[in-house]
Amino acid sequence: MDSSVYVFVEDLRGEGVERVLDRISGYGVAGVTIGAVHHASRDVTPHGLSRLTLRHDGAHFVPPSDLFSGLRLRPTAGYQNALDGLREACSERGLKLHGWTVFLRNATLGTQHPDVTVRDCFGDRGSLTDLCPAHPDVRQYAVALSRAVARLGVDSVVAESLHFRPLKPQRSFVPLGPMDTYLFGLCFCDYCMRRATDLGVNAEVAREECARIVGGVFDGDPPAQGEVTRAALTAYAGPEVVAYARARSETVTTLVSEVASAVAEEGSKLVFIDSTGAVKGYTDGLPSPGLAAHDAWQLGVDLVALGDLVPAFGVLAYARDAARVADDVGAYLRSVGKDREVRAVLRPGHPDSDSADRLVAKARGAKAAGALAVDFYAYGLMQYPVLDRIPAALAEAL
Repeated sequence: MDSSVYVFVEDLRGEGVERVLDRISGYGVAGVTIGAVHHASRDVTPHGLSRLTLRHDGAHFVPPSDLFSGLRLRPTAGYQNALDGLREACSERGLKLHGWTVFLRNATLGTQHPDVTVRDCFGDRGSLTDLCPAHPDVRQYAVALSRAVARLGVDSVVAESLHFRPLKPQRSFVPLGPMDTYLFGLCFCDYCMRRATDLGVNAEVAREECARIVGGVFDGDPPAQGEVTRAALTAYAGPEVVAYARARSETVTTLVSEVASAVAEEGSKLVFIDSTGAVKGYTDGLPSPGLAAHDAWQLGVDLVALGDLVPAFGVLAYARDAARVADDVGAYLRSVGKDREVRAVLRPGHPDSDSADRLVAKARGAKAAGALAVDFYAYGLMQYPVLDRIPAALAEAL
């Protein structure tokens, strides 16, 4: 069974490439998934050079000039020598190297070019972190970025945020329900509306309905209760809004197809990560009832369509319960096809795993459900004793 550990470039800079790879080799995993392009964050790093690590938006390599010449969007410069020698160091230890790439979550580019970010039903661009996958400049950037990472000689390009993202305000004292939040998070930029219109959707009616409903809650109407489903959304917002939401999948599917083709042309393969599992369980490991594969449409992800286009998928199995991990993996396989590689991404510690036994049970569940790989997230965020649970989990999965 294949496996890897997710690693940040700050881990390599703080502890040294040799020490990090030696420790990871000792866990018995088959590879390393390195954050080649990441987003800004502020993380507690228990064994890092700094115990509170401030990460910036950045590509941690020198982008090939031929790929970005003439493009409006270019990668934000990170630690451009951070990956020097990493491919060779991995090869010496028999480790695969995967290039973890965050595509459309980039506040630096969004702030510099706000017109490429999502625009809500009120016409506001309040999510400068979120680049819109329908915008032509964003699509060109994503394809070029995927080629750049593939050229690093990685065994795969692991794609994160290659789809729409949910609305996540830092503060809200308005009691928006799940469906209100979903409607507020839909993008109504010119390109999204044009794509929906081309598919026969009355995009302006959809925008007006979203503004009416969310605006009503802002004015004091009671928020909608319950999970977001297509049936509930149809009853609450009307068929045109649901049709508009469905149209987003064409935007994502065509973009992922272009990226997958570009990666293959560079001699690597794409591993597509749908963030629905993180939306559901990131905070506490207690995901809401709907399985991630069934709710992926909310981010514009059509897993059935992508199953014909993408060779491998990463399932963010952020759950405490081993049965839930197995259910999520199984649902993905039924959606993308049994012949596709599905990789279960597990967190070996808090908040998902309070013991080695729990991690072992989840690895066992993922394998039984059909996962061909188990990956562990993430080296720099977990204490060493927690990372030491990995060998037992791998022994169960092999």
